Amino acid sequence: MSQFKEYAPVSPVQLGFYIDSARCSGCKACQVACKDKNNLEPGRRFRRVYEVNGGGFIPTGQGGMLNDVYAYTLSISCNHCDDPACTKNCPTTAMHKRPGDGIVRVNTDRCVGCGYCAWSCPYGAPQFNPQTGQMSKCDFCIDLQARGEKPVCVATCPLGAIHFGPIDELRKVFGTQSEVKGLPDAAITRPNLIVKPHQGAQREEKHHA
Repeated sequence: MSQFKEYAPVSPVQLGFYIDSARCSGCKACQVACKDKNNLEPGRRFRRVYEVNGGGFIPTGQGGMLNDVYAYTLSISCNHCDDPACTKNCPTTAMHKRPGDGIVRVNTDRCVGCGYCAWSCPYGAPQFNPQTGQMSKCDFCIDLQARGEKPVCVATCPLGAIHFGPIDELRKVFGTQSEVKGLPDAAITRPNLIVKPHQGAQREEKHHA
């Protein structure tokens, strides 16, 4: 008997996330809410809040120093990429990208737990489930969306730092920035993600043909 539950597309077009890193306080409410909703044991996290820091003091050449120190938090989950490495390297096609809404899911009726998807993903999205011996990941709270509700990370963020919706519409409102310090090159998988960088997080976005 199949354990995998399929849902009709919740959107006719690709969905994505907008993360306002400048607003994020690092409270990890989104991470905890996702963990609770998906009943994840310690160590398995579909949404992860990272602290990124760097920079330093730059000599001015006139006896003074310029402060170039930065630190910020970044909330990241699966980005349901246009060109997901996880699906390309899955030997059983268990990891697949849905037509329409573009959500990347794991068909547990096919997954053998080989871990190729986890090794391939530059964002660390696929997570091994030790209880089933299979892979698991963020599915964009497809069950909640099917009921007309928001993903739990979006609904839980107390500062409204996480938005979701059709990625083209989000880009019209928030721009196309997806290159920030702490994230891999967007050209690798073309993530459906927009990030408003915190001060110091700005990285020049590359333009690829």
